Amino acid sequence: MPRIARIETFPITYPTVGSFKFFAAPRGLPAGRRTVVVKLTDDEGLIGWGQAVPSPRWSYETPETVRSTIDLYLAPELVGLDLAAASEIELTMQRAIAPGFSTGQPIAKAAIDLALWDLRARRAHCSVASLLMESERPASLSIAPQPITLSWTLNPTDLADAERSIAAAQALGYRNFNLKVAPDIEFDVALCRTVRRLAPDAFIWADANAGYDVASALAIAPQLADLGIAALEQPLPANRLNGYRQLRAQRALPILMDESIVSTTDFDEFHRLGLLDGVAVKIARMGGLTEAWRLVRRLRETGSLFYASGLTDPDLSLAASLQLFACGGLALPAALNGPQFLSGSILRQPLVASGDQLYAPAGLGLGVEVDEDRLRELSELPH
Repeated sequence: MPRIARIETFPITYPTVGSFKFFAAPRGLPAGRRTVVVKLTDDEGLIGWGQAVPSPRWSYETPETVRSTIDLYLAPELVGLDLAAASEIELTMQRAIAPGFSTGQPIAKAAIDLALWDLRARRAHCSVASLLMESERPASLSIAPQPITLSWTLNPTDLADAERSIAAAQALGYRNFNLKVAPDIEFDVALCRTVRRLAPDAFIWADANAGYDVASALAIAPQLADLGIAALEQPLPANRLNGYRQLRAQRALPILMDESIVSTTDFDEFHRLGLLDGVAVKIARMGGLTEAWRLVRRLRETGSLFYASGLTDPDLSLAASLQLFACGGLALPAALNGPQFLSGSILRQPLVASGDQLYAPAGLGLGVEVDEDRLRELSELPH
């Protein structure tokens, strides 16, 4: 099997559409959605592509730390390793950047993991979906193309803004909504009531991004349940375990974790302790497809709720998410809001939703082809 010959990183900035709270950046940094693209080349000259989607206002990784982590710590350890040695590669990345509470620098590692899956699938002349499903055959799940239903993300500044955003979503064919809430429970209840009034048949869930304290979460959960909200995602910071125990005991709403779950080990521990009903799965948060696929299978095994989300993923990261969620049999709308908030693409054929439907790309590897001229146009590096 060929070996890893070279790993290169490219900082890419996508223009943004509309306002999203996680796009805000300190003064002096480029405006837009900043990502890092990885180009992994083997010693026979074949290429795999990956993408890191750091979001400093959501987690601690930045575009700068992603590049330094890959360029200075991960790439030197990985060059020369056998592409087929998946376990060795995974352990090498874990040793190079050690864990804290859980996986260290998962968003940076996700970019390399995606590039490895892309390259291995291309060498096997198949899609990443086919490789993911190898362990499932013969299984009831199908890898025939199935569209993923997208949900529309609402993070309004006031109720009038919410009404405008709902109207824009419905005009584009979106039927379901994920709401950014916390810390103002009075506004959050009014927001949920507005969405339910304007979209009575919608599937709606609320994501607090760890923004409530325990008292606020316990107070709002029954009110959201009365409005038909399906679940409350990450209501508390990741380390408020006793608070999660109280919310589960209240049983007003299903409780999802997101920021808390960085590995399958995290999920197993929280599941055994009875602290959650399910997970909103993010490839980037899990360090890539390898661990995210383990988590999806574990959610099925334990009968836990399987929700899907991302970090406003463009292009390669979006393609990987679509492959994973299609293979995983996702039954709920996915909070993949890259198509909602981003413009521009580094792909020869950009991923475009039809209404709120988006198919996993069906080509080799991740299913998409990078246009290196477009990559240079969006790159932050000198051309």
